[in-house]
Amino acid sequence: MGVRLMLFLVAALLLLGVVLGTVAHAPLTFSVTVGAVIAVWLGVFALREHRGRDRGTSAH
Repeated sequence: MGVRLMLFLVAALLLLGVVLGTVAHAPLTFSVTVGAVIAVWLGVFALREHRGRDRGTSAH
């Protein structure tokens, strides 16, 4: 559930940036690409944290 929440937040912030922020001045393909990279990064981070929690240690 945490991963879904993080991905939703990334999508919401990207949409907000397109509508209101400086991302609106960048090409749409660039904005979507950067948003996808951030989403993948957060997904990998969440997976590593989840696996570390399953072992009873923190993933470093």
